[in-house]
Amino acid sequence: MLELLFAFLEMFLELFFEAAFEFAAEFIGAIIWRGVAAVFDTSEFKNPLVAGIGYMFLGGVAGGLSLLLFPHPLVHPSRVPGLSVVISPVLAGLVQIESFGYGFAFAFGMAVVRFFFTKGT
Repeated sequence: MLELLFAFLEMFLELFFEAAFEFAAEFIGAIIWRGVAAVFDTSEFKNPLVAGIGYMFLGGVAGGLSLLLFPHPLVHPSRVPGLSVVISPVLAGLVQIESFGYGFAFAFGMAVVRFFFTKGT
């Protein structure tokens, strides 16, 4: 009978300590995450022009990296060359929740790089 009580006590203590460990780990992780988020707080850029140029540069880099995987056009080219360079960034900017301009700049940089450097079909 005493062994059964120790088995139940061991089971409950194991569950308690496992839950306490998970809670502590999540709490410490949340504190660290808040600290990192406070350091890299980008909710408001000091200079929107520089931020837009930065997003356009990052879009160009993403476009260049996408050329490594997909060197050919992803869709069949339209009759009007370069139409996707205008339409795609506008649609991507409309989808962005926080800022149309930054989404447009990123997608425009990516579209320009893909337009000029994709291999013809």
